[in-house]
Amino acid sequence: MALTPSNMLPLGTKAPDFSLIDTKDDQIKSLNDLKGNTGTLVMFICNHCPFVIHVNEQLVQLANDYKTKGIHSIAISSNDVVNYPQDGPDKMKTHAEANHYPFPYLYDETQDVAKAYDAACTPDFFLFDKDLKLVYAGQLDDSRPGNGIPITGKDLRAAMDALVNKTAIKPNQKPSMGCNIKWK
Repeated sequence: MALTPSNMLPLGTKAPDFSLIDTKDDQIKSLNDLKGNTGTLVMFICNHCPFVIHVNEQLVQLANDYKTKGIHSIAISSNDVVNYPQDGPDKMKTHAEANHYPFPYLYDETQDVAKAYDAACTPDFFLFDKDLKLVYAGQLDDSRPGNGIPITGKDLRAAMDALVNKTAIKPNQKPSMGCNIKWK
């Protein structure tokens, strides 16, 4: 596994629009369909990445904790499924069910959405406000597979709490780290 940092998309960037298939129900869903009233968290993840597997439980908890506060979560997988068939849409559906994903798990077959977001790794997090302007692009927390640091989601949670409470979000944000997106 190659440790890859996220690219830091400039704060204030408007969320690129998309319409992708939700592997959980085989329906096309757009950003506009899925956005939250308070904010929207777009996560680039995949099934097989050890960094994502490490935080899956926290992603589910985070989505459940903030949905009632008006922040909706969206997961997108953009990996090349020819060379990484374990990340294909059928396996995504099974993975979402097994992990009880409370959010849509969208398949970015062309990888155009990942490119539009300048996503680089899994997991990669982009938090947008109610107007779909980027307010946070950074890590979940300092925990990584094998480093012994508990998974709390503290960095992303602090940004989400600030968005909910309409307070300033720290502009100094640590990039996420994980496996590189598997480009075609």
